Amino acid sequence: MFKGRSITLRHLLIDGRKHIGLQFKSDKVVQALVEKLPGVSWNKEYGMFHIQNNKNNIGVLFNTFRGEVWINGNYFFENSIGLNQEKPNNISWYRTRDLKKDFKRCPDEYLDKLELRKYSENTVKTYVHHFETFINHYPNLRPDAITEKEIRDYLQKLSREGRSSSYLNQAVNSIKFYYEVVKGMPNRFYEIERPIQQKQLPKVLSKSEILSLIKNTNNLKHRCIVSLLYSAGLRRSELLNLKLEDIDSQRMLITIKAAKGNKDRMTVLSPTLLELLRNYLKEYRPKNYLFEGPGQKRYTASSVLKLIAMAAKKAGIYKKVTPHMLRHSFATHLLEDGTDIRHIQLLLGHSSTKTTEIYTHVAETSFNSIKDLLS
Repeated sequence: MFKGRSITLRHLLIDGRKHIGLQFKSDKVVQALVEKLPGVSWNKEYGMFHIQNNKNNIGVLFNTFRGEVWINGNYFFENSIGLNQEKPNNISWYRTRDLKKDFKRCPDEYLDKLELRKYSENTVKTYVHHFETFINHYPNLRPDAITEKEIRDYLQKLSREGRSSSYLNQAVNSIKFYYEVVKGMPNRFYEIERPIQQKQLPKVLSKSEILSLIKNTNNLKHRCIVSLLYSAGLRRSELLNLKLEDIDSQRMLITIKAAKGNKDRMTVLSPTLLELLRNYLKEYRPKNYLFEGPGQKRYTASSVLKLIAMAAKKAGIYKKVTPHMLRHSFATHLLEDGTDIRHIQLLLGHSSTKTTEIYTHVAETSFNSIKDLLS
């Protein structure tokens, strides 16, 4: 059998056509078998042999290497995990926008995939913005004719402009989504380097600052919004998507549906918040979403930002306060009060405790036992 021999299949795009790249360590047996493949050629740019990507050639590959060479298809065959068969998001607005003359619009097939995968509105905006910026950087090239070198040149341009690591990673994600998901070539650009992500500590408010922030909101609705973001550890998008039926006053739980990563989870309902919500419901009488704006439409993300900024100013908190800072404060304060980190992980909806462990770097209890060296 294989005797340690293996070959890795890669997606290549050569002269606008899909090819199967054949990557392997120097081995006479593998080399001899590769050279028997129909229409096989060597590509200097990629440094590997390749054949045309079609159903017949895939069959020939497996027949040729069967019993002699292990075929690694992890980088070639698409993983269907992540597709959501539920009703897709409606993002028709992106198809009907008024754009400047000669501005290249995001391809319909790109939008189709975003719809089918039920990506959040924020993710759709990010992907469309970055991909359109990218393809308009090369106005005379079709997207599928842009090479790996040209992608790298574009990313270097962004880096020279001083763009953040987060911005660069978003650009990479939007580009890879087109070639790997839309065009069905997983790990097509496997050599594109990602910038090292900056590890920033979460910004946290003290408990007294949180209480002052809530106290200095303008009205009952704003008070409920700030209290809910903090006491339940919600992301802003999760708060805006809450519906009346998501609040379970019997079990004192809140259901978060299709949160980040399209996952549902439960979080705690504060008894203090419940009283506020009961008064709020009597006064505002929302119909669909828990928090609604004019015309019973969902409350906007910008409105949440503004109300928190205004409350912070009135409370005399001069640092920039964001909705996510309230979520960070929720996790940190729970940790300081002795809540198990695995419990906090579940409440936040993190996939791993490694993500949640960052709060140990800002919790007061991590430093309280350290002796004062100046005393």
